[in-house]
Amino acid sequence: MTALGKVVRTTAFKLTLAYLTVFALFAVFLLGYFALNTKRLFTEQVTEAVNTEINGLVDHFNAGGIRRLTLVVDARSRRPGSSLYLVTTPGADGLAGNVGSLPTGAMDKQGWAETVYRRIEETENSELHSALARVYHLPGGFRLLVGRDLEERDRLFQVVLDAGKWSAAVVIILGLIGGFFVARRVLRRVDAMTETTRTIMGGNLSGRLPVGSSGDELDRLAHNLNEMLDRIEALMRGLKEVSDNIAHDLKTPLTRLRNRAEEALRTASSEKDYRAALEGTIEESDSLIKTFNALLMIARAESGQARENMVDFDAAEAARSVGELYEPLAEEQGLSLEVDAPGAAPMRGNRELISQALANLVDNAIKYAGPLAKANGTVSAVTVAARSDGDRVILSVGDAGPGIPEADRDRAVERFVRLEKSRSIPGSGLGLSLASAVARLHGGELRLGDNGPGLRAELVLPRNGPVPQSIPQTEEREERAA
Repeated sequence: MTALGKVVRTTAFKLTLAYLTVFALFAVFLLGYFALNTKRLFTEQVTEAVNTEINGLVDHFNAGGIRRLTLVVDARSRRPGSSLYLVTTPGADGLAGNVGSLPTGAMDKQGWAETVYRRIEETENSELHSALARVYHLPGGFRLLVGRDLEERDRLFQVVLDAGKWSAAVVIILGLIGGFFVARRVLRRVDAMTETTRTIMGGNLSGRLPVGSSGDELDRLAHNLNEMLDRIEALMRGLKEVSDNIAHDLKTPLTRLRNRAEEALRTASSEKDYRAALEGTIEESDSLIKTFNALLMIARAESGQARENMVDFDAAEAARSVGELYEPLAEEQGLSLEVDAPGAAPMRGNRELISQALANLVDNAIKYAGPLAKANGTVSAVTVAARSDGDRVILSVGDAGPGIPEADRDRAVERFVRLEKSRSIPGSGLGLSLASAVARLHGGELRLGDNGPGLRAELVLPRNGPVPQSIPQTEEREERAA
């Protein structure tokens, strides 16, 4: 396809043609309306002037008869730029006036008519003129014609018509030129976007659509698509990391599982030995199942599928339930678990996932604060709190454990990430990842801070649930933009 053909096929060029057609039709209508009204106004002025003259001439006839009328008509017809006058006998013989010839029967019927004529000084070969005239029948069979030449009206109408033709031609030419340049500019930007998308489809996920400074709909579209590409790149990077981490972190328990089974086959000599081997295998399998369940729950939260199960519930009551569930475990680790949720904290969300996220935070707090409390010989507290804060609900878990350095907090919420000091503690590194995914699902965030000492983890969630995700239609999309 040629460059001109591509430009002509663009939506921008077609829209320009559509607007140009509408504008041209409107201009033609406006000029036609102006021309017709000019013609009507000219006709009204002629009619008023002719009626005035006829009334005056009739008065002269009534006062002095046909002789006086002919004298007056003869005098008026000799003036420069005079109207058309003609007085005839009952036999249609001319008595006075400046009209030389009229169509046959033109004087027989009273009233207004557009007619053609020749002036008295013109020959038979002269061009006919058009006029708007009124015929008036006088007593005695005499007839009077008074009219005005329409050459001025026709010339004015032709001037307007010519102006309309030239204006339409100029509008069409300029419109086509403007449409060509607009379409070419849009096509250039679309081609740049297309080239970038081809690069992305080729595997380079770092490519981004060019965004100009005009802030128009293409810039908003490019901005939104770039944000989508950022999200896709992050998800693909996360998928790669998850795949690598699964291969790395699950290799050890699977190897341990196989070694245990192999050792049992090689060394077990009694039912007790086989039972111990099977129990260890079941325990290792349960740990693997928990890891995969956590991964599935994170995937479900990040995909947005869990938005279908949003209900109204009391987050404070959910916090109390989680605290009650984990209180025995905290006591086993030498900790006290305190729940600070005296009032209601109503919100809309997925209760199952929020409770699971809060449980993960409590489990982490107990897991890391317990060994430190035992080592110090003290009883520290794990605090679970729920409160309303304007249009948000904040669920928090605080402990007196080792905490997380500020530099590592962003990395700590990634899947399978375990900090160096946590390597000796059992776990898969998915607890904070799940809590962060659940917070994002609800349009909130997971905040990690210093509890002085220890870690304070907060789930900050909107009270009314996540903002509905709109599907771009062909803006914003428009505009759905950015």
